Amino acid sequence: MTDGLFIAFEGGDGAGKSTQVRMLAEVLRRAGREVLLTRQPGGTPLGGQLRDMVLHGGHVAARAEALIFAADKAQHVEELIRPALEQGQAVITDRYTDSSVAYQGAGRDLGAKEIHDLQMWAVDGLVPDLTVIVDISPEEGRRRRGEVHDRLESEADDFHAAVRAHFLDLAAAAPQRYLVVDGTAAPEAIHAQIVARLESGGQLP
Repeated sequence: MTDGLFIAFEGGDGAGKSTQVRMLAEVLRRAGREVLLTRQPGGTPLGGQLRDMVLHGGHVAARAEALIFAADKAQHVEELIRPALEQGQAVITDRYTDSSVAYQGAGRDLGAKEIHDLQMWAVDGLVPDLTVIVDISPEEGRRRRGEVHDRLESEADDFHAAVRAHFLDLAAAAPQRYLVVDGTAAPEAIHAQIVARLESGGQLP
């Protein structure tokens, strides 16, 4: 059986993660991999309900927000991600645990270590083989999003600056597990960097 491959895309809102997810999925399928695409929060029936609650509902306390995201991850891993990996599939997720650490730990100032520990408990220690951080400034993210914002997207630029800084700190601390790409580059150029990284790691022929 082919070993499973787990890749997460992270970055600020409006960075262009979804485009890169689709482009990478096509490459992996052409290479003969069965691919599962998913996003968090969401991706499961429970996750969809939690997504609507936390992003489009009324006021949610910061600690409640962190617990809701952890619940989404726990359901996601048990219902979708781990079974797919055990079947040898390639799983590509638009956001994973690092988003919670960055948004709730750094952005909400709840403590990065505390949120990291909560997330790792929720996903039973499952971490991606590679996490791609698509990096853009808060100003560029706001420009790209235009006038439509969910509850987190509507936060002030200093919130998004804290989130961005934490993503970059995570990557700097573990370069073997992260790839940072410039989200303002052409999509094809970003994609080429991601493919090159996977090829160098033996995860693409």
